[in-house]
Amino acid sequence: MKILPVLSAVAALALAGCGGGTTAATDANTLTLASVDQGSVEDVVTAFEDANPGVRVNVTTSGADQYQQQIRTQLSSGTAPDVMSVWPGNGNPGTVHVLAGAGYLRDLSDQPWAAKYPPVVSDVARYKGRTYDAIFGINGIGAIYNHDAMTRAGLTPPGTWRELLAFCRAARDKGTPAFALGIQDNWVTQIALYPLVATTVYGADRDFDRKMQAGQATFANSPWTTAVAKYVEMDRTGCFQDNPLGTSYEASQKLAATGRTLGIIQGNWVISLLKKQNPKGTFTFTPLPATDNPDQIIIPAAAGAGYGVNAKARNPELALKFVNFVMSPRGMNLFARKQGSLPALPDTGYALDASLTQLSTFIADDRTVPFMDQLWPNPKVQQTMLSGLQEIFSGQSTPDKLLASMDVDYRAGD
Repeated sequence: MKILPVLSAVAALALAGCGGGTTAATDANTLTLASVDQGSVEDVVTAFEDANPGVRVNVTTSGADQYQQQIRTQLSSGTAPDVMSVWPGNGNPGTVHVLAGAGYLRDLSDQPWAAKYPPVVSDVARYKGRTYDAIFGINGIGAIYNHDAMTRAGLTPPGTWRELLAFCRAARDKGTPAFALGIQDNWVTQIALYPLVATTVYGADRDFDRKMQAGQATFANSPWTTAVAKYVEMDRTGCFQDNPLGTSYEASQKLAATGRTLGIIQGNWVISLLKKQNPKGTFTFTPLPATDNPDQIIIPAAAGAGYGVNAKARNPELALKFVNFVMSPRGMNLFARKQGSLPALPDTGYALDASLTQLSTFIADDRTVPFMDQLWPNPKVQQTMLSGLQEIFSGQSTPDKLLASMDVDYRAGD
């Protein structure tokens, strides 16, 4: 998922952008870049251009849904940029396994940072033992609260499942829903579910993924049923604003940033986007509880989307120079500050933002699991989940049907 994130304003990927898009001039000093890191990649591009006088980066940004739909088409038609956002693992059409498996990505194993990845990153940045993704950050998913809105409501972040439901009812009674939910963009449907899955499924069984891979477990006959039921209960309790299906990801950000909701359930990357809309606001990441025992709470935290180099890049040398800049302490720290994430490599000198204290603690205490889709055998499982969750919210499907369909796609394998 930025799992999710896994993840950004909608703009055309093809020909629009800050500097002219993917069909701009391709001389030795011009790089084309497609990114889902809207709101943070701009500063990195500026710093890269400043460090390389005469170099110009033509960058386009897009939401995850649009990007995933377009990038494979661009790669197959030869119109893709030199450098592009690439997700870790195998959960969606823009991941390492999908794109490297099709021969679209340059092998980056020979780059100096590739051997320095911690296991949580290296395991999902590789395809068949080779590294294809320059992953610069580690992200988590949880509840991000607007401090000013919480103060006005006289409420504090809940620490247990029962407290969460009571919090949602109290927030609704005060006229300010607890969380913004923008599932008009279907990738967002997974975000509130993953924290519930992390605790209900993996809290009792850290080997669940291995059992799934061995055919010893299924979605439909596991605590995934409990997690989806809790998601539905949150909706019925009034945890979200009216009409989540009619609310886009961008609109949900505005609700949380301006205090029309008390917060948003999202990846920590959304903090920079909230601050962009409300520079004076204070936002804090907190685990979303799915149990009444706080000691059993686990959060989804994993490598976020990184950057891959087009195997047929028009300017391969400059493309490598850019991804190496991204993976330098300066590049990683720029991204980390803008996104509210943690650098993927150690010893960058990064000063942790106070809003991420709990995320950092959970990572250090090994109370995390990867974004669920990163370890699934094919992107179809995630796509079925996303569309199925939308259908549940619209009353067109049920949790049982959703999980049964996910099992069918999972068993289909690669």
